[in-house]
Amino acid sequence: MPTDATVRLGDALKSVRRRMLAGAFSGAVAALGHAPFSVPLATVIALACAVALLARADDLRSAAWLGWATGCGYFGVALHWIIEPFLVDVARHGWMAPFALVFMSGGLALFWAGAFATARWLAGSSGSALRLALSPAVCLAAAETARSFVLTGFPWALPAYVWTETSLRLLVAWIGPFGLTFATLAVVSALSLSLIGTRHMWRLVAAGFAMALLFAAYGWTSVLERTMQTNPSGKTVRIVQPNEPQNEKWLPENVQRFWLRKLELTEGDGPVDLVIWPEVSLPYLLERDEGGLSQIGQAAGGAAVILGAQRLDGNDRLLNSLVMLDHDGEPVHIYDKQHLVPFGEYFPGGELARRLGLEGLATNVLGGFSAGVGPRLRDASKMGLGSYVPMICYETIFPRYARSDEGRADWLVQLTNDAWFGNFAGPQQHLQQARMRAIEQGLPLIRAANTGISALIDPQGRIVARLDLNETGALEAGLPASSGPTFYARVGDWPVWGLMLLCLSGLALTRERFGH
Repeated sequence: MPTDATVRLGDALKSVRRRMLAGAFSGAVAALGHAPFSVPLATVIALACAVALLARADDLRSAAWLGWATGCGYFGVALHWIIEPFLVDVARHGWMAPFALVFMSGGLALFWAGAFATARWLAGSSGSALRLALSPAVCLAAAETARSFVLTGFPWALPAYVWTETSLRLLVAWIGPFGLTFATLAVVSALSLSLIGTRHMWRLVAAGFAMALLFAAYGWTSVLERTMQTNPSGKTVRIVQPNEPQNEKWLPENVQRFWLRKLELTEGDGPVDLVIWPEVSLPYLLERDEGGLSQIGQAAGGAAVILGAQRLDGNDRLLNSLVMLDHDGEPVHIYDKQHLVPFGEYFPGGELARRLGLEGLATNVLGGFSAGVGPRLRDASKMGLGSYVPMICYETIFPRYARSDEGRADWLVQLTNDAWFGNFAGPQQHLQQARMRAIEQGLPLIRAANTGISALIDPQGRIVARLDLNETGALEAGLPASSGPTFYARVGDWPVWGLMLLCLSGLALTRERFGH
């Protein structure tokens, strides 16, 4: 017969498993704040429930398991599109799709496991409801910052991005995406107090404070958004969206058809100042051009052109590049992508991976792409276009790549090929992050995507014009002017990181006094 100790252990394990299932469900619901669902209150309420579950965790191990389960639910739903790149060539890579989702969500959830365990430790064995609510918010905000940098970083699906379709997105102009993530989790903390508080009155006060804080911020930013005007720069751009499905893009019988399509879209209906083609638009290596660039220049009718291309440098390194052509179709300058997609554009492991033939999904040439170097700010003033900061696809998810140490730009440009991300959540979430980059810097952003979503975004993150997914066309619109440098553009993330460190230090130093 089982002993009392065995029964208690079994009951404890069942309790942990039940909390993990509830945590996974809370995380999955929290992910519904992201595109294409865009229900931000679901994120706030679901994470508050996860914090309430953490308050019942008996030890650090059960807290870590709860955090990992919650993270798995969150990232499993938010990043379900991660399987799409493996389905482009199903015969070669399709078998890896389920493993990609499992390892991605499970790996990123480790940050949440660490955050939950640390939060439980900071709260103390018999901490107050206030510490039980505050600790997870601070720790989870720090964990989300850490996952944006560790192992090259992956800041996709930050909690801040659930507000992109609301006026609250404007807050990133002051506090950036990590600050808005921290503020979101602060509201979560206040709401969770209404679930774990011991006194009925304080629970009502906590819930009321959380909602008052949220609606006050929403009201202020709504008024702010209505008063902000989109001023014209006097320049007109044409964004070419050729709509080349990834599984058809490089078939020999399609290359000429897609080339003529891009040239026709480039001609448009009238003169413009700038034409933008998406990432890797040239069907050949840049240095092997035999008149194609001249054709582009003629089709552009005297406008400058920015396009994506692959090229080899002098050391036979393959580079994913952005090229600006002058009015005659001659290259003016080149930007080489600096932050590559692990397992997509290269396989981690350097020379060993190359010798084993591991090159990533996006290319089978020379073992994959190599990272570029050099300044980010590009001067196009000779063509009357001022200066700009280029970003290629994946780089736009990192706030640091939208600014330059060489000076302030007049506009931002992103070339991307979101055909890799499928036709549902991936492209829409990628667009959301591009909108945040525009707000953070107070700059317009031009986004050219192969299969969509191409868009012209003003400095407040509003979409001035767009071409939707799987739509073939050329988008013409006036380029908005800069709204001037924002507070975040001037100071960056340091104030928010300092506040996080201060809160963590305060909780740690007061743990012995108030946590027992």
